[in-house]
Amino acid sequence: MRIFKPRAARAITAAVAVGLIATGCTSERDSGNKSSGRKDTFVFAGAGDPGSLDPALASDGETFRVTRQAFEALLEHEPGGTKLVGGLAETWSSNDKGTVWTFNLRKGVKFHDGEKLNAEAVCANYDHWFNWKGTYQSSAVSYYWQTIMGGFAKNEDKETPEPNYKSCTAKDEYTAVIEVKKPSANLPGGFSLNALAIHSPKAIKEYEKQEATAKGDAITYPKYSQEAGVVAGTGPYKIVKWNKGNKEVVLERFDDYWGEKAKIKKLVFRTIDTEEGRRQALQAGDIDGYDLVAPADVKTLKDQGYVVPTRDVFNIFYLGMSQGANKALKKKEVRQAIAHAIDRENLVKTQLPEGGKVADQFMPDTVAGYSKKVKQYPYDTAKAKALLKKAGEENLQIEFCYPTEVTRPYMPAPQDLFELMKSDLEKAGIKVKPKPMKWAPDYLDATESGSCALHMLGWTGDFNDGYNFIGTWFSGFDKQWGFKDKKVFDAVNAGSKMGKLEDRIAAYEKANEVIMEYLPGLPISSSPPAIAFGKNVNPPKVSPLTQEIFAEASFK
Repeated sequence: MRIFKPRAARAITAAVAVGLIATGCTSERDSGNKSSGRKDTFVFAGAGDPGSLDPALASDGETFRVTRQAFEALLEHEPGGTKLVGGLAETWSSNDKGTVWTFNLRKGVKFHDGEKLNAEAVCANYDHWFNWKGTYQSSAVSYYWQTIMGGFAKNEDKETPEPNYKSCTAKDEYTAVIEVKKPSANLPGGFSLNALAIHSPKAIKEYEKQEATAKGDAITYPKYSQEAGVVAGTGPYKIVKWNKGNKEVVLERFDDYWGEKAKIKKLVFRTIDTEEGRRQALQAGDIDGYDLVAPADVKTLKDQGYVVPTRDVFNIFYLGMSQGANKALKKKEVRQAIAHAIDRENLVKTQLPEGGKVADQFMPDTVAGYSKKVKQYPYDTAKAKALLKKAGEENLQIEFCYPTEVTRPYMPAPQDLFELMKSDLEKAGIKVKPKPMKWAPDYLDATESGSCALHMLGWTGDFNDGYNFIGTWFSGFDKQWGFKDKKVFDAVNAGSKMGKLEDRIAAYEKANEVIMEYLPGLPISSSPPAIAFGKNVNPPKVSPLTQEIFAEASFK
């Protein structure tokens, strides 16, 4: 699941000029009486607005937090963990090559609009995505489809990847068979993505009547994805309102849900974009929980009696180096000097929550494929200076971009992290030119295009496969990094072509060793982000993938 990812939110400018819902001044909660409605309404605050009510058009965690409550995929992850379990498919299997996937669907499942789940409904979804045209083929709109299944029935851009999806067949009423052309490390994990969750076939017919459009980098999403009333999934909640003025999405319990019913009738997701604002809203009783708790607030909230569980580590925070933006970065000695100049231990100790770890490769040690043999770059200012001298870059000046108006699970305080790294680099003799940028779209666009020489980004995994981390960045040329090294690309892609898990893991370990020898950027840390709930809340199981299911939540 993706929290807002470095490549996931590419160039998305939410220029939504359609379907704005009229807003008023009152919250969905009874105004002026914070205790009223508590048994019936649960309010949770996120750090940003969702981008779409159709998860297939999304790639950010704030959207998926909402849509995951209303839409379900063929596979899911066990509550609180990373193990794949049945979702809309009770069981699943593949052929030996990993190219034919058979899903045995649950019976008696209904969509929010009354349609029933069957194999034809599953195939209607996959064929719908495969036949997208126009702006839907933009990587900003169909990022996850392209990541998991490649391109489309008819690619309209030569840069669009070749499709790996081949077909979906309803073998019988409750057996769907999905066939791909080549085995992929992204499967079966990709079948668990909320972006590939199953929609009502009746709703899909309405979707297909509307277009997404683009003007430059600005995307105008189809009206159905911006208003409640058309989208229909199978989840324990159904989306009933998106009040953009109040920055709230309202969901109601779906009483015909096939599984255990939601414990609370109404669920409200509200945007509060600052850590302090979210904390104060919880303390004031205006909300019942919030995400991305500032590390400094965790102990305070716990001491005050709030429930503050911490997720397991499943992310990476890194310092990116764009060789296309500064030629000095093409020199390995310069990249090594930057790596030795950064005091990562201090960053983890002073800026990250308890349980944070220094990262020495581009995946956390909780992911299969993590290697214990990668080259290390310990903090050593003197060595950094010596490497710069060896490279002939003793007077190096470099632009360092950092994001504003954002909090991410891997990056709790961007400006504070930047200031510490800037200080470290300047101690090594590197002159840093700061460039603060608004997170979306400016910062994301700039890092994607490779125009930021140094920059900070991170990643929270979608599923437990090493390729979901290293394949995201280093499977081929990427403007963000601006380098071409066949040895790196081949090492990363080797594991993605292997069917046996043990062979893939060994290949990922080798790939991590190759990556860190080349050193395209510097992994900084992995950290366990905290999430907070009211004193009277029985919270859902917290997920390392940030895939909490709020139907589990209840009031004490």
